[in-house]
Amino acid sequence: MRYPRHCTDRLHSLARHFPAVVVTGARQAGKTTLLRAAFPDHHYVSLDLPTIAEQAERNPDLFLRQHPPPVLVDEVQYAPGLFRHLKAAIDADRHGMGRFILTGSQHFTLMKGVSDSLAGRTGLLELENLALDEIRAVTEVPGDARGMGALMARGQFPELWRVPALPPRDFFQSYLATYLERDVRQILRVGSLRDFERFIRVLAARPAAMLNRSDVARDVGVAVKTISEWLSVLETSGQVALLEPWYANFGKRLVKTPKAYFRDTGLLCFLLNLDETTLLSSPMLGAIWETFVFAEMRKLNEIGGRPFGLWYYRDLRGREVDFVMEAGGRLNLVECKWEEHPGQREARNLQRVNAEMEAAKGPWRPGEHHVLGRPAAVSSLAPGVSVVGVNDLPTILAGRSPLEG
Repeated sequence: MRYPRHCTDRLHSLARHFPAVVVTGARQAGKTTLLRAAFPDHHYVSLDLPTIAEQAERNPDLFLRQHPPPVLVDEVQYAPGLFRHLKAAIDADRHGMGRFILTGSQHFTLMKGVSDSLAGRTGLLELENLALDEIRAVTEVPGDARGMGALMARGQFPELWRVPALPPRDFFQSYLATYLERDVRQILRVGSLRDFERFIRVLAARPAAMLNRSDVARDVGVAVKTISEWLSVLETSGQVALLEPWYANFGKRLVKTPKAYFRDTGLLCFLLNLDETTLLSSPMLGAIWETFVFAEMRKLNEIGGRPFGLWYYRDLRGREVDFVMEAGGRLNLVECKWEEHPGQREARNLQRVNAEMEAAKGPWRPGEHHVLGRPAAVSSLAPGVSVVGVNDLPTILAGRSPLEG
């Protein structure tokens, strides 16, 4: 069963305007499936096989003769020496677009090769797991608490939806073992994979929370510097995303510590030993809902025609808003609540934060503010504040009011 990917049009657009296209994303995000369907006439070769990766690294001229363009090279980060020769091949026919399609699941290694050798020659696309509406295009996902809870507990890796009978626990056990053995060992050469796995689980126990590296280091039993290095590994391999705080230098009142989010709620639930039968009664439910919403926002932002900036807000008095979105000089605030009927407390908080931002007299205009829960329909909670559901995210992110429709 194949699920549609909304980024396909953007992918084809990049291939029309650049000689090479690089698609990054976590393992099992669906890069290979997407690209082989989008470019059926490209020859396919994977560097996941050590013998082929060694040939591409040690004898790239021979490799490119054996695999001439148009070609799709999977997991290209395993042969960093290939990038210089790709540059020469591209420059030999600078106007031949879309001839090299490259994928990689180690963002740092891949992007270093791109910036060193392929700058200005490459279109970039980051692929995340399936979005909610991509899943719903094929599979019914009820919008009630039980349906959304089951979705978050299962996660949105394509393989889990392609094979509905596949138990999520079995998938994530294998995924974590493969990730540790392949990506972590290669990127970081970690001495103790057991310590690194403990680090992942300690981070999972703080979902959607401000990242206190000292606390994490104490719980794992390693140095703070090590935590920073390991966190960069989770980022570059597509497992974790950091959200920076919004601040515009008004009184230096805002914190400057990022929040850490796992990119997939299924992996997060697995690390927390939660499943669809236990998630809805877990004290972590609200944070996992926020994690899910953040992932949906990133996916929509990647394919949207008008990208927006995304931050969170928290001042030194503890006043907080989950997401601050900026587009076209307008600031929209979004607060996530796992509720069908959010109350006036959330509305008052959004109004106070909006007033503080207006008082700062910065170069932006106040926008619309939303409490994102599970309502039966969009409604107005207070002047300038609406209650919306996850289905309304495309409308909000496009800069339109969900109350208009």
